[in-house]
Amino acid sequence: MRQSKRDTILDAAKRLIQREGVTALTFESLATESGLTKGGLLYHFPSRDDLLRGLHAHVAGRWEQCMESEAGGPAGEVDDDARFAAFVRSSQFPDRAELLLMLEAVENPATNAVWEDVYRRWVPDTPAAVDDDVMTFIARLAADGLWLYESLESQKLDPAVRERVVEEIIRLAE
Repeated sequence: MRQSKRDTILDAAKRLIQREGVTALTFESLATESGLTKGGLLYHFPSRDDLLRGLHAHVAGRWEQCMESEAGGPAGEVDDDARFAAFVRSSQFPDRAELLLMLEAVENPATNAVWEDVYRRWVPDTPAAVDDDVMTFIARLAADGLWLYESLESQKLDPAVRERVVEEIIRLAE
């Protein structure tokens, strides 16, 4: 299937952020990275805010597609255990751009909502009371911690070690 211009732009924006950070994302730098004209970019994204909202939706959407593939269907069609296991398995192998976008999103309600919507569909609720499922929450914190570790650590985990850690996190939630 041929990639759309919009996807080409968003993939180029993600590459640029991966290399140089969110502040480096300008229409000029993106035109160079994507091979498109600034006018072509503005046709799809009339403002930098539109571009960033589109980029957050694009990256979060790809993450959700990965979870759907891992779980065997959309969040609403699989059980709690399958959703959580898909979240844990799909939340590994982060890149710098994803981390930077998620950090940047916290400051902006519109972009933060994109990520929160995905989390709401795939991640168990935070316990509201002591009697709630605290072990599943601990497993979620462990999964988030592994994701952050892999985002920041330059030396990657051995694949067998990572798989064992992932399986143990999933087991915590059972």
